[in-house]
Amino acid sequence: MNEKSYFDGGVLDYIGLIIINCIIICFTLGFATPWAICRTYRWRTNHSIINGVRLSFKGTGGSLFLHWIKWFLLTIITLGIYYFWLHIALEKWIVENTEFENNN
Repeated sequence: MNEKSYFDGGVLDYIGLIIINCIIICFTLGFATPWAICRTYRWRTNHSIINGVRLSFKGTGGSLFLHWIKWFLLTIITLGIYYFWLHIALEKWIVENTEFENNN
């Protein structure tokens, strides 16, 4: 189990991803931000190999959108205080939706 861990994504793919995500977010006035976030984490995760096993991201924009609305409302209700917890909540959601690919 001493296989290498590495990242095999390329800069041109990443630039294209960011450009398309910016277009998606601008075109939808920010409502598609959860989908753009999922696209970014899917790209990042699918190009990550840990101990020789590729990671896979299973989160969806629809699932994140529900959390996004809840987090937005909590941030407004608490006059911005929840914002400090929002990043942790997003990171938890990302990890819950990340798994090792099945090599079978």
